[in-house]
Amino acid sequence: MLILLDLDGVMVTAKSWSSPMILEDGFSVFKPKAIKALNMIISKTDAQIILTTSHKHKYSLSQWVEIFKFRGINIDKIDRLPENTENLNRLEEITKWFSTIETDRFVIIDDDKILNNLPFHLKSRLIQTKPMIGLTAERVPDVLEILQRPLEFV
Repeated sequence: MLILLDLDGVMVTAKSWSSPMILEDGFSVFKPKAIKALNMIISKTDAQIILTTSHKHKYSLSQWVEIFKFRGINIDKIDRLPENTENLNRLEEITKWFSTIETDRFVIIDDDKILNNLPFHLKSRLIQTKPMIGLTAERVPDVLEILQRPLEFV
């Protein structure tokens, strides 16, 4: 099972008039409610995180594991989408990545409105957060339901 995870607007929220607090590792604080929700999902599914965030190549994968652990998310393996050398938007990046892999147990958690244009089989697995609220426990049942259902094509 895979969780394609954006960070800004999902794990990191900030008011439009202020910047999020940065911790000593150089990355933003995760919202406590988002940490709790993600931990609930991971504990029930043992899903792997695939970073889709624009920050995904700012740190090595081992540094990302440490960043998550430092914020209270116990995950041993994190992966990420390939480096975006073609300057694709998030929709194009995710669509291209899915054309190269085979999986039917995944969820996409992101606040980017452009993802509303994903092909049906991908969009039906999208949990769209609100940028100033992020991931919350109320969305956990939706995430778990998506991870349990088979992939549908129209």
